[in-house]
Amino acid sequence: MGDFEVDAVRKQFPALGEGAAHFDGPGGSQTPQVVADAVARTMVSALANRGQLTPAERRADEVVVGARQAMADLLGTDPGGIVFGRSMTQLTYDFARTLAKGWGPGDEVIVTRLDHDANVRPWVQAAEAVGATVRWLAFDPSTTELDEIQPLLSARTRLVAVTGASNLIGTRPDLEGIAALVHEAGALLYVDGVHLTPHAPVDASFADFYACSPYKFFGPHCGVLSASPALLDGLHPDKLLPATDVVPERFEFGTLPYELLAGTTATVDFLAGLGGTGESRRERLLSSLELLESYEDELRAELESGLAAISGVTLYGRAQRRTPTLLFSVAGWESRAVAARLAEAGVNAPAGSFYALEASRHLGLGDAGAIRAGLAPCTNRSDINRLLEAVEGLAS
Repeated sequence: MGDFEVDAVRKQFPALGEGAAHFDGPGGSQTPQVVADAVARTMVSALANRGQLTPAERRADEVVVGARQAMADLLGTDPGGIVFGRSMTQLTYDFARTLAKGWGPGDEVIVTRLDHDANVRPWVQAAEAVGATVRWLAFDPSTTELDEIQPLLSARTRLVAVTGASNLIGTRPDLEGIAALVHEAGALLYVDGVHLTPHAPVDASFADFYACSPYKFFGPHCGVLSASPALLDGLHPDKLLPATDVVPERFEFGTLPYELLAGTTATVDFLAGLGGTGESRRERLLSSLELLESYEDELRAELESGLAAISGVTLYGRAQRRTPTLLFSVAGWESRAVAARLAEAGVNAPAGSFYALEASRHLGLGDAGAIRAGLAPCTNRSDINRLLEAVEGLAS
């Protein structure tokens, strides 16, 4: 395995030329030039609805097939089970409504206080619509444990929705351990992988459903869901009468955004080229993301240590196993005012609950949340120093 060359990585992000230190990646990452080029190239090429008759039809088909394979390589799953949508939120709503067709009074769904609301509210609302019961799973901010999942599971449990990593505090639950318990109870597991996928190697084969968003890992604005083709074949969403019933296309409504799918493939190739080695793209992805995870965790430790040393700074949710994501506040300052002052210093670290409403409330931060600093492959020590200097100036 090679080294993670942050200077070479930074050169691939034109947005960094504007001069800001970006800690806003958890809300949407910056985009490498190769991804933008793939989007633009596709948009100016001849395209048509998918088919094999004309070059335009074949190009559209190749883009879709290529993007399914790319995402399957990234997630370690079957390309025949890759579903594209406008966003993870839209896909989760679609699947919640579809799955709820088989639920009724007496059935139960489990959601967690740790999750982004996109993996909470769709399930809560779908359950309420059919009279099913919602069970809530709490979390300990200092650990990766989700409190008392075992007592909540029963023969009545139909689905458990859990995050791969908290977008607010980075906590990474033991997904495979949770999956074993969920499947032992005969239930399905739906994983929100939006915040985990950009920061670590992923093998999503343990989950019945795994959803993520390419724009969180340097790609275009769209959503992706992975499931086994066999599981998808048993689900029947509402759709237009002439629309195909083939899996996974039966879950994709309207014409797919070919340019965004081309950009998604370019994004996966970008991730595979972050310094890792291997014969296949999957091997290079695993190797590169291991390098990235190690690099980001080292920078996270430096930033966390620096913030903890500043008088008046409070850090939240410091579980041992997490993504490089820090949530903090500064005594005497409203968090949005801190974010505004940081922005004036060219440091992009926003404040809020970031749709992790239940987690923010569980931490005692209410709906206002706090300041979030998320690291990315293009973060360097200069960025870390700029953030620490700006925060120290406010705290003093």
